[in-house]
Amino acid sequence: MFEVRRYTAEQQDGWNRFVGLSKQGTFLVDRSYMDYHADRFADHSLVVFRNGRIYALLPACQSGSILYSHQGLTYGGLITGTKATAAGVCTVFEAINGYLAGQGISRVVYKAIPWIYHQLPAEEDLYALTSICNARLTVRHISSVIPFSCRMKFTESRRSGIRKALRAGIAVSESTDLAAFWAILNGNLEQKYGTHPVHTLSELQLLKARFPQAIRLFLASNSDGLPIGGTLVYETPRVVHTQYISASPEGKATGALDFLFDYIINKVYADRKGFFDFGKSSDGDGRQLNSALIFQKEGFGGRGVCYDWYEWETGSGSCPATAGKAV
Repeated sequence: MFEVRRYTAEQQDGWNRFVGLSKQGTFLVDRSYMDYHADRFADHSLVVFRNGRIYALLPACQSGSILYSHQGLTYGGLITGTKATAAGVCTVFEAINGYLAGQGISRVVYKAIPWIYHQLPAEEDLYALTSICNARLTVRHISSVIPFSCRMKFTESRRSGIRKALRAGIAVSESTDLAAFWAILNGNLEQKYGTHPVHTLSELQLLKARFPQAIRLFLASNSDGLPIGGTLVYETPRVVHTQYISASPEGKATGALDFLFDYIINKVYADRKGFFDFGKSSDGDGRQLNSALIFQKEGFGGRGVCYDWYEWETGSGSCPATAGKAV
């Protein structure tokens, strides 16, 4: 029997323990990460119990009558344990639909966790979305990913940038100077788009303090030792993900990022297993490809992995009569 309950702060320890033992959980769905911006979102995460024990988690927030895979996260699909089965996950979604209908929530926007983040195969949710929820694919972003086990050679344009950086005396190292990097990042976003980073500097500093081993900053500096570019990476069990990438005008002119990624991919993570994920290169609902951005990432050997969003109406599944009941 499955029972769906709304997450409460008293369940934090149990939530985090389950994430740590799950098939696809990462530190992004640890409550210490999720809750740093709790003031921005109305959390409505779900905990699914089977016979009194946690069987699955759904990081989520609510806006009006819509439940979203948490809007503060890049991805946020169902988190399951190693014993979760296809039949069990289908029943979980029946129970979730019933619970949500009973809460007056009519629609769900679901951001699936890309398969590269799975420590074990874990696409039972994708099957349940179509077979139980009648979900439709509404957004598809494309990211560029390098498998560490078979890295491709950099293209000539990237190798040319590396040679340029060497001539300019660029140096790359790991750093804790988030303020210097954030200034470069913020300056670029302001100039090009009139926007700011999703995270404030103080939020990045807080998250770095909470997850010092998982959040790492690498900076490229000029011959005077001044930072001119960098990337903030998130390390998860299977994936190293670039959360932010940015370079100053000097950094762009001297190939700083080419040199930096050569150092990171081929030296820092030379013996790493899994994947290096550059992040999405599509805008809006994913239909607008940023050709210049993906060209740069593909030059390092990145190839396509999709980040998919699904939507469904809670009453459109196979079991709407389960509203408010255990299943």
